[in-house]
Amino acid sequence: MTSKASAQASRAEYTRRMNRVLNYIDAHLDQPLDGAELADVANFSRFHFHRIFAAIMGETLGSYARRRRLEKAAFRLSCGNDETVLETALATGFGSAEAFARAFKLRFGCTPSEWRSDTPRRMAKQAAAMGQRKNGRESNPDQVFGNLDQARQIAFAEDDVSYLTTEGTTMEVRIIELPAVRVAYQRLIGPYGPAIGEFWRNRMAPWMQSHGLSDATCYGIGYDDPSVTPASKCRYDACVEVAADFPGSEKTDSLVLPGGRYAAARFKGKPETIAGAWIWLTREWLPSSGLQCDDRPCFEMFAAATARDPETGEFSCDICIPVRAL
Repeated sequence: MTSKASAQASRAEYTRRMNRVLNYIDAHLDQPLDGAELADVANFSRFHFHRIFAAIMGETLGSYARRRRLEKAAFRLSCGNDETVLETALATGFGSAEAFARAFKLRFGCTPSEWRSDTPRRMAKQAAAMGQRKNGRESNPDQVFGNLDQARQIAFAEDDVSYLTTEGTTMEVRIIELPAVRVAYQRLIGPYGPAIGEFWRNRMAPWMQSHGLSDATCYGIGYDDPSVTPASKCRYDACVEVAADFPGSEKTDSLVLPGGRYAAARFKGKPETIAGAWIWLTREWLPSSGLQCDDRPCFEMFAAATARDPETGEFSCDICIPVRAL
């Protein structure tokens, strides 16, 4: 192995280990987080773990955990459920409603109750702002996906993540049970938007092709809300379903996407309208459904080989939101 290839393999291993830590933190935000235990999850030195984490993530372990707890709390408060502020505080690792309220106001400039009541206006404002960014610009449908028959590459258009008006949006929503699936993934940390398309096109799609996975089911998981999480910290996983005995590779890590009950909306349309579909589903449909989100990730599920209609340029996928009863 050349020195350049060796360095790339080493960086990839660091990335995989750090991703395991981030996944573990997210799954245990309601519990005390022990640095030594996290070092063991990553198989890093306990003595040096805090320094390694800060160097790679650009923030200390404590800062990262506080930020994620508050972001998760903000998400829970926006979901339209009847959870009390104390219940939200305890579910995200705070010892009391008072401590939670102080930290929340310091981070977001309002109380948890004000955040909850302001959710509809905040989402509408975000939609309008992002829609204005796109006003007067025309996306090229042929850029939505590359030629899947030839390249088997997933390539979203420049404005694949855009927030448009939801007026007139209607989709059929089904309540389905999905099995847990193992996926291989590569993670992007940074602003959503054009970078996601480049990531699929330049990183994930060639890897899928080289491993005979071009016809497999894919999942796009955006973990963070850009209106809450700093753009530079947003996490996105480009995932493809793999068999239980898939050997893995140096470029990917694996995780199990949880099964269970999901609200699944079938989307088919120009890719620049999919964010509007997400907003309609969470702002219009969900509050009237008698259901609420739980803590499993939302995702877009699609088959790479058939997601794009080569004649119309339309993109098809299932928008999946994990739900439970109110």
